[in-house]
Amino acid sequence: MIPRRCLADLDDALTEAPAVALLGPRQVGKTTLALEVADTRPFLYLDLESEGDRAKLAEPELYLAQHADKLVILDEIQRTPHLFRHLRGLIDRGRRGGRGKGRFLVLGSASIDLLRQSSESLAGRIRYLELGPLDAGEVGRQRLDALWLRGGFPESLLAAADAASLRWRTAFIRTYLERDIPQLGPRIPAETLRRLWTMLAHQQGGLLNAAALARALAVDGKTIASYLDLLVDLLLVRRLTPWHANVRKRLVKSPKVYVRDSGLVHALLGIADREALLSHPVSGGSWEGLAIESLIAAAPGGTEAHFFRTAAGAEIDLLLKFPGQRKPWAIEIKRGLAPRLERGFHLACESVHPERRLVVYGGKERFPLAANVEAVSLNDLCEELPAV
Repeated sequence: MIPRRCLADLDDALTEAPAVALLGPRQVGKTTLALEVADTRPFLYLDLESEGDRAKLAEPELYLAQHADKLVILDEIQRTPHLFRHLRGLIDRGRRGGRGKGRFLVLGSASIDLLRQSSESLAGRIRYLELGPLDAGEVGRQRLDALWLRGGFPESLLAAADAASLRWRTAFIRTYLERDIPQLGPRIPAETLRRLWTMLAHQQGGLLNAAALARALAVDGKTIASYLDLLVDLLLVRRLTPWHANVRKRLVKSPKVYVRDSGLVHALLGIADREALLSHPVSGGSWEGLAIESLIAAAPGGTEAHFFRTAAGAEIDLLLKFPGQRKPWAIEIKRGLAPRLERGFHLACESVHPERRLVVYGGKERFPLAANVEAVSLNDLCEELPAV
């Protein structure tokens, strides 16, 4: 299940840049997407988790020079980051020989180390794309409830039953903790990281309180910061930063933290089906997280995402500032079918002066909710955002 716009974005990037980095968590569909795009041209695929494929790259420049006429796909590039410096030489020689675009497609499951290595070695030669789990704008209205419960990883979303989906997500979490993270180098006890991940799920969409998390895990604040950095770098957790505007208010400075996939939230908390989800205290935060991920994914590239909150309680769940626009859109997120706005939203808008004021809610119709405020479904707003 590959979204058409992701195919188009990747195809466009390969026609414009010598190298493209496609980043996203494991099992999100990076390899499937890469192979579908590559199917239209000669290509070479190397899985860098395979000893056999890594052995072929003992002399990378010699080996890859033999395939100068092909798109070379290097999967799980974070396993062999030293390759980046060799790619630079191959790209530059290819440019001189008239082959400047679409040489390399690198796939990675971790962002920070990958970006650092590539930015140092391939500055001006590489384009970055992020592939997250499927979102509301990609699955459509019919699968929105399933997406909320199961999350957007294709194998989880498309499982034959909710129980099978939960088993897949539980195994995914265990594999990340016990195999994938240790392979990246950090020596973090798997059980400690699981507990932190679970605490973040319980507090889905809450303000980060590093001191409270540190006390609960019996570690110091710097350790919590490094653990959280790791989950963010693995594209599993999002830190939504506060909007800092020149307003005469005491603004909240801590970020809000979301486990990026709603299905992983529910697996971490043992929520097995829709009935259990609807009665669980996390349901509101879980729906908010799904909406925020979907809206950020649907927005044009370069869009800035923030939230707004003052010490007095004025709040906007999501502010989207689009490239080239001075004023952001203010978006409040409600799960119910009859959304009601609190006074804090109106007070926040008086400070921010947004271009548009919207309420994303759980229904399907579009209607005015208050003066200058429109209620809109999540799917409809996801369809509208790419054209902004």
